[in-house]
Amino acid sequence: MHTLTFRVRYSDTDQMGTYYNARALEWFEAGRNELLRDLGRPYREWEAEGLRLPVYEAHIRFLGTAEYDDELRMITTLSMSGRARLRFDNRIEQAASGQPVCEGWTEHAITDTTGRPIRPPAWLVELAGTGD
Repeated sequence: MHTLTFRVRYSDTDQMGTYYNARALEWFEAGRNELLRDLGRPYREWEAEGLRLPVYEAHIRFLGTAEYDDELRMITTLSMSGRARLRFDNRIEQAASGQPVCEGWTEHAITDTTGRPIRPPAWLVELAGTGD
Protein backbone atom coordinates (compact mmCIF):
# COMPACT_ATOMS: atom_id res chain seq x y z
CA MET A 1 0.00 0.00 0.00
CA HIS A 2 1.22 3.49 -0.80
CA THR A 3 -0.26 6.86 0.15
CA LEU A 4 0.32 9.89 -2.04
CA THR A 5 -0.78 13.39 -1.03
CA PHE A 6 -1.17 16.01 -3.75
CA ARG A 7 -3.07 19.19 -4.60
CA VAL A 8 -5.62 19.74 -7.34
CA ARG A 9 -4.02 21.99 -9.95
CA TYR A 10 -5.98 24.65 -11.75
CA SER A 11 -5.49 22.70 -14.98
CA ASP A 12 -7.19 19.68 -13.32
CA THR A 13 -10.51 21.50 -13.06
CA ASP A 14 -13.32 22.03 -15.54
CA GLN A 15 -15.94 24.72 -16.09
CA MET A 16 -18.04 23.26 -13.26
CA GLY A 17 -15.23 24.05 -10.81
CA THR A 18 -14.42 20.46 -9.88
CA TYR A 19 -11.78 18.08 -11.19
CA TYR A 20 -12.23 16.96 -14.79
CA ASN A 21 -13.22 13.27 -14.81
CA ALA A 22 -10.28 12.10 -16.99
CA ARG A 23 -7.86 13.44 -14.37
CA ALA A 24 -8.68 10.47 -12.14
CA LEU A 25 -6.85 8.12 -14.53
CA GLU A 26 -3.83 10.44 -14.55
CA TRP A 27 -3.85 10.50 -10.76
CA PHE A 28 -4.10 6.70 -10.71
CA GLU A 29 -1.00 6.57 -12.89
CA ALA A 30 0.88 8.75 -10.41
CA GLY A 31 -0.21 6.39 -7.63
CA ARG A 32 1.03 3.34 -9.56
CA ASN A 33 4.39 4.91 -10.24
CA GLU A 34 4.92 5.99 -6.63
CA LEU A 35 3.81 2.61 -5.26
CA LEU A 36 6.29 0.76 -7.49
CA ARG A 37 9.05 3.20 -6.54
CA ASP A 38 8.20 2.75 -2.85
CA LEU A 39 8.34 -1.04 -3.26
CA GLY A 40 11.90 -0.68 -4.57
CA ARG A 41 11.13 -1.46 -8.24
CA PRO A 42 10.40 1.74 -10.17
CA TYR A 43 8.70 1.20 -13.51
CA ARG A 44 11.81 2.43 -15.32
CA GLU A 45 13.59 -0.74 -14.10
CA TRP A 46 10.74 -2.91 -15.42
CA GLU A 47 11.14 -1.35 -18.85
CA ALA A 48 14.92 -1.86 -18.72
CA GLU A 49 14.22 -5.58 -18.14
CA GLY A 50 11.88 -5.71 -21.15
CA LEU A 51 8.59 -5.74 -19.21
CA ARG A 52 5.62 -3.58 -20.13
CA LEU A 53 2.30 -2.98 -18.36
CA PRO A 54 -0.30 -1.83 -20.91
CA VAL A 55 -3.69 -1.01 -19.42
CA TYR A 56 -6.10 -3.87 -20.05
CA GLU A 57 -9.14 -2.48 -18.26
CA ALA A 58 -10.00 0.54 -16.08
CA HIS A 59 -12.89 1.45 -13.81
CA ILE A 60 -13.64 4.70 -11.97
CA ARG A 61 -16.42 5.43 -9.54
CA PHE A 62 -16.94 9.16 -8.96
CA LEU A 63 -17.92 9.83 -5.36
CA GLY A 64 -17.41 13.53 -4.72
CA THR A 65 -15.87 16.77 -5.88
CA ALA A 66 -12.39 18.24 -5.61
CA GLU A 67 -11.72 21.89 -6.37
CA TYR A 68 -8.61 23.84 -7.25
CA ASP A 69 -5.98 23.69 -4.48
CA ASP A 70 -7.79 20.99 -2.45
CA GLU A 71 -5.32 18.64 -0.84
CA LEU A 72 -6.11 15.04 -1.72
CA ARG A 73 -4.85 11.71 -0.43
CA MET A 74 -4.65 8.67 -2.71
CA ILE A 75 -4.14 5.14 -1.45
CA THR A 76 -2.88 2.65 -4.03
CA THR A 77 -2.52 -1.12 -3.63
CA LEU A 78 -1.18 -3.82 -5.92
CA SER A 79 -2.25 -7.42 -6.48
CA MET A 80 -2.02 -10.14 -9.11
CA SER A 81 -5.12 -10.53 -11.27
CA GLY A 82 -4.78 -13.79 -13.11
CA ARG A 83 -1.55 -15.36 -14.33
CA ALA A 84 -0.29 -12.46 -16.42
CA ARG A 85 -2.11 -9.38 -15.12
CA LEU A 86 -1.63 -6.89 -12.33
CA ARG A 87 -4.35 -4.86 -10.63
CA PHE A 88 -3.85 -1.49 -8.98
CA ASP A 89 -6.68 -0.32 -6.70
CA ASN A 90 -6.97 3.39 -5.89
CA ARG A 91 -9.01 5.46 -3.49
CA ILE A 92 -8.81 9.25 -3.52
CA GLU A 93 -10.23 11.32 -0.70
CA GLN A 94 -10.04 14.82 0.70
CA ALA A 95 -6.93 14.87 2.90
CA ALA A 96 -8.47 16.99 5.66
CA SER A 97 -11.90 15.40 5.96
CA GLY A 98 -11.54 11.93 4.45
CA GLN A 99 -14.53 12.68 2.19
CA PRO A 100 -14.33 10.36 -0.84
CA VAL A 101 -13.54 11.88 -4.24
CA CYS A 102 -13.25 8.77 -6.41
CA GLU A 103 -12.13 5.18 -6.36
CA GLY A 104 -11.28 2.66 -9.00
CA TRP A 105 -8.79 0.26 -10.44
CA THR A 106 -6.72 -0.45 -13.47
CA GLU A 107 -5.72 -3.89 -14.70
CA HIS A 108 -2.53 -4.26 -16.69
CA ALA A 109 -1.33 -7.07 -18.89
CA ILE A 110 2.25 -8.15 -18.29
CA THR A 111 3.93 -8.21 -21.69
CA ASP A 112 7.29 -8.22 -23.39
CA THR A 113 8.43 -5.33 -25.58
CA THR A 114 6.44 -6.69 -28.54
CA GLY A 115 3.18 -6.65 -26.57
CA ARG A 116 3.03 -10.44 -26.19
CA PRO A 117 1.66 -11.51 -22.78
CA ILE A 118 4.24 -13.25 -20.61
CA ARG A 119 4.27 -14.92 -17.24
CA PRO A 120 5.57 -12.56 -14.59
CA PRO A 121 9.06 -13.14 -13.21
CA ALA A 122 9.22 -14.52 -9.65
CA TRP A 123 10.28 -11.15 -8.23
CA LEU A 124 7.11 -9.58 -9.63
CA VAL A 125 4.82 -12.22 -8.14
CA GLU A 126 6.53 -11.66 -4.80
CA LEU A 127 6.27 -7.89 -5.17
CA ALA A 128 2.54 -8.08 -5.92
CA GLY A 129 2.09 -10.31 -2.88
CA THR A 130 3.62 -7.61 -0.67
CA GLY A 131 1.83 -4.74 -2.38
CA ASP A 132 -1.50 -5.16 -0.59
